[in-house]
Amino acid sequence: MNTKYRSFGLLLLLFSLISCSNTITSAPDVTFNTLTGQKIALKDLLGKPVIVTFWATDCPACIEEIPDLIDLYTQYHASGLEIIAVAMSYDPPNHVIDMTKIRQLPYNVALDLTSEHAQAFGGVMFTPSTFLIAPDGSVVKKQIGLFDRKKMKTTIQSLLKG
Repeated sequence: MNTKYRSFGLLLLLFSLISCSNTITSAPDVTFNTLTGQKIALKDLLGKPVIVTFWATDCPACIEEIPDLIDLYTQYHASGLEIIAVAMSYDPPNHVIDMTKIRQLPYNVALDLTSEHAQAFGGVMFTPSTFLIAPDGSVVKKQIGLFDRKKMKTTIQSLLKG
């Protein structure tokens, strides 16, 4: 393997480990402003499982994950699951709006224009970064990169039964 690529891989691993060290254990007290103008306070969602995913329209893995998020929302929203997709501060709002329409996202999409939400979730730097919050407000799963759909479904099902 080329030394340049090996060094890049080690650097990426180091950044991932650093970002994981900022792991939060409970949902922060934040209020999201959705593209539709709705204000959603995370504390108002206590009692429900919530997925908060940080994404960007220029992130291939984020786009790849959209069908899984739509599937989770479609399958579990009626039982209480909420999903909030938070666009990173560098993502132009018009791109986020267009992607939301093109992909027909059924769940809430919010902008994080000042990185306030990314900071509140431990300094999110990489996309996608997905947090699964239990009904009691504890963060039970944090995933940087694509999440495992089967594991996520199993965890959501257990949270909905609890």
